[in-house]
Amino acid sequence: MVGEASNGLAAIETVEHTAPDVVVMDLNMPRLSGVETTRRLTEQSPEIRVLVLSVSAEETDALDAILAGASGYLLKDAPVEDVAAGIRAAAAGESLISPKITTMLMARVREREGGGAERVKASLSERELEVLDLVAQGKANPEIAERLFIGETTVRNHISSILAKLQVDNRVQAAVRAVQDRMV
Repeated sequence: MVGEASNGLAAIETVEHTAPDVVVMDLNMPRLSGVETTRRLTEQSPEIRVLVLSVSAEETDALDAILAGASGYLLKDAPVEDVAAGIRAAAAGESLISPKITTMLMARVREREGGGAERVKASLSERELEVLDLVAQGKANPEIAERLFIGETTVRNHISSILAKLQVDNRVQAAVRAVQDRMV
């Protein structure tokens, strides 16, 4: 840990002086909201990853944070191991979202896309589709590896291939795209 801030403006200043790899962000902060702070941080320094840790399981809060540039979104009642995994995932350029939030966001995307025009499926292998399905369920790489009886390095390779084929930047975008295109 290289710094701590009690409000959004102080967080921006602290990040400028300490240049952390990952910022753990609360949404409810004085002076500048966590969403706006996240937006400013990711615009100013795209290499910085922001993991939101919030009490809010509200769809709008999670979606706003992700659209502002958050790399992940975990609820404060998550086990400490999940928070540590979220920080490691963010540092590795990956995304981890609480399963409750993932389920809610996926239902919303399905609802919006219901009855929409049929989309073209990306040319993913069967294994990549299995990995993508687990990503869309909010599973972390170790869980995916365990479920599919493959190594974590293989999972990372599959995810890199999936991101390239779907032409997206992160796991969250891949999961949303998978639901929109009815791949999972």
